[in-house]
Amino acid sequence: MTQLSRAATRFARLPRALRAAVTALATALAVTTAGAPARATPEPTAPADFVALRTVDPTIIEEIRYFTPHNFVGERIDGYRQPLCILTRPAAQALHRAQQRLLRQGYTLKVYDCYRPQRAVDHFVRWAEDLDDQRMKAEFYPNVDKTRLFDDGYIAEKSGHSRGSTVDLTLVRLPARPTRPYVPGQTLAPCYAPKSERFPDNSVDMGTGYDCFDTLAHTLDPRVQGEQRANRMLLKNTLEGLGFVNLAEEWWHYTFKPETHPDTYFDFPVSTGSLKHGGHGA
Repeated sequence: MTQLSRAATRFARLPRALRAAVTALATALAVTTAGAPARATPEPTAPADFVALRTVDPTIIEEIRYFTPHNFVGERIDGYRQPLCILTRPAAQALHRAQQRLLRQGYTLKVYDCYRPQRAVDHFVRWAEDLDDQRMKAEFYPNVDKTRLFDDGYIAEKSGHSRGSTVDLTLVRLPARPTRPYVPGQTLAPCYAPKSERFPDNSVDMGTGYDCFDTLAHTLDPRVQGEQRANRMLLKNTLEGLGFVNLAEEWWHYTFKPETHPDTYFDFPVSTGSLKHGGHGA
């Protein structure tokens, strides 16, 4: 006789009332277990050396584009819970030093994107694979076929932003004027159009708008001259003098070296809740 059979025999010999009580208890336990909600997986959080930029330098303007629908996807990007710039502490402190130099010359930095979670990069990849979604093409990639975004290097499955020491930014002449909000569905102008025609940004004229998928966005493109080139070089020379390295294909993209986390791609959300002690830079 198996153990299961012996247990069943013993159960059958119990008084009827006791058998009923045991059965009711077992049923209640089964219902409770089945109805219990699955325990949620806790969100990842940032290492202690990540900070909110505003706690290191509150004078730097933050216009976090991926928190808004005004980007090449056309909607808020996964992982951006707040319009917040998060960086490793050394990168944030270097930006503070750059800001001090620029303020004396009548400019302020403005950041478009800082730390970017891996889930946001995954969102970009899904969008790039959806060839039917062309809603923002007229502004951000008017001359690039969407089938070429991976091959041409505009979209990749990993981003240095996810390591926490890379920032997208520009210069704004002081006093800074507000940028008109983007209204979804509005008529779009090419990102390489003259400044008076493209989306109004309070940035100085860099020759293209931010996130422009076009060779004119290459930092040293020889077609960009005069005031536009001078503005790019002011940003480049200021940041490179403090340890940042520019990505040659994007005038706005800089990485502070040496990186604190050169081989780690983080996925904690962009929010103060991801930061220890609120991300204070002290």
